[in-house]
Amino acid sequence: MTRTSSLVRLLRSGSVRIALSYALVFIVSTLLLVGYLWYQTTNYLERETDAVIVADTRAIGDRLRDFGLPGALDAINDRLKRAADEHAIYLLTDPLMTPVGGNLSAWPAQVGRDPGWYEIKIVQAGKLRATRVLNVDLPADFHLLVGRDIQDRAVIRDVILNGLAWAALAALVLAVGGGIMVRRAVFKRVETINRTAAAIVQGDLARRVPTTHSADEFDQLGGTINGMLDQIQLLIEGTRGASDAVAHDLRTPLAEMRGRLEALLRNRPPADATFEEVGKTIGDIDRLIAVFNALLRLADIRSGVRRSGFRDVELDRILAEVAEFYEPMAEEKSMLLELGALQPTVVKGDPDLLAQAIGNLLDNAIKYSPVGSKVSLALTRLPEHMLRLEVRDLGPGIPQEEREVVTRQFYRGSQSDVPGTGLGLSLVLAVAHLHGGRLELSDNTPGLVAAMILPLPSGATLAKPQ
Repeated sequence: MTRTSSLVRLLRSGSVRIALSYALVFIVSTLLLVGYLWYQTTNYLERETDAVIVADTRAIGDRLRDFGLPGALDAINDRLKRAADEHAIYLLTDPLMTPVGGNLSAWPAQVGRDPGWYEIKIVQAGKLRATRVLNVDLPADFHLLVGRDIQDRAVIRDVILNGLAWAALAALVLAVGGGIMVRRAVFKRVETINRTAAAIVQGDLARRVPTTHSADEFDQLGGTINGMLDQIQLLIEGTRGASDAVAHDLRTPLAEMRGRLEALLRNRPPADATFEEVGKTIGDIDRLIAVFNALLRLADIRSGVRRSGFRDVELDRILAEVAEFYEPMAEEKSMLLELGALQPTVVKGDPDLLAQAIGNLLDNAIKYSPVGSKVSLALTRLPEHMLRLEVRDLGPGIPQEEREVVTRQFYRGSQSDVPGTGLGLSLVLAVAHLHGGRLELSDNTPGLVAAMILPLPSGATLAKPQ
């Protein structure tokens, strides 16, 4: 039972099945090749043999017509004396099928009375040999039988068939052996992937597929799997961090709302004070709803579903519209919102998401910049078919050590004293990644330069301004 199950597992192995398939193809192709060669060789030898037999029958028939029976017998005896083939067959009989000449004592029973070709077995020198003969009717109702031994051809055929059988067996054995060797090598590499996957299923998210640095197909597969695992781990850790941040950041406002409502129930203040507290509570609830909406939007962006709705977007027009929308907010702080010269620019993307990302950058710049300062918005062309959309402000900026973490959800910078959810730059980064770009943060000395680097569509160019 154990041997049977082992054999079944062996036959189910892909490498063994592939090896057996190649062995079958090799055997069939070899049989076809050798069979074709054997067929052509046999036909050639048969034609040569038949030509010699036909020539002998014509010559003996001519001697019989010209010189009578003695002439035909002389021709037969002469051929028997000088025949290169010691197994040549000659038999001349009278109308009663009685032998009158040749090297056979009687007319073979396997040869009928009708003229034509026959392949028969004749005992010669105590051995049964295959012979091809031609039965010809001669004048005066004589019958002539001329043949040649073809036993050598039968022996050659048997040798070839035996050789093919052994070659097929050897190919099969080599295929199975090679398949087992390949299976062991492949199984060893696949088993490492299985162990890695099993460890990850058990919760070891840091586990990775080991590679041999040989750049073979398994290393390429391992690299792809490791990249996928890195992304999965990043998403899981991001989700876990977001969950912790949501629990931490929402617990305080919820506790404050509960305390405020509890105080209203306990103290029963006048209607105006009650309505004022209710208004503040509604404001807190609106902020919580905004947080959840932002989280849902981030999840929607990171899922990649929005990519299916990408279309041509006039980015210069979106920049102008967003700048116009935020201009009143800048005026409230006596700030100058400067929009650089825009060239008609078309990109592939989601206009709503691009507008929200640009709006988040402008919102942060205006919020964190001092009163009476300036915020500038510009769009420039970069080498390698890329665009740079940047927002510059004169605020406190972001320290170098915080730029790697400031895009995390709910992260609030150490110098931040402005109310917010900590999701603005997270959304900008997600939108940039969705559009095949990136977010870069650098110093404006003083202030911050926040830039989205986006790719241009293939063949697109920045048109000259009209």
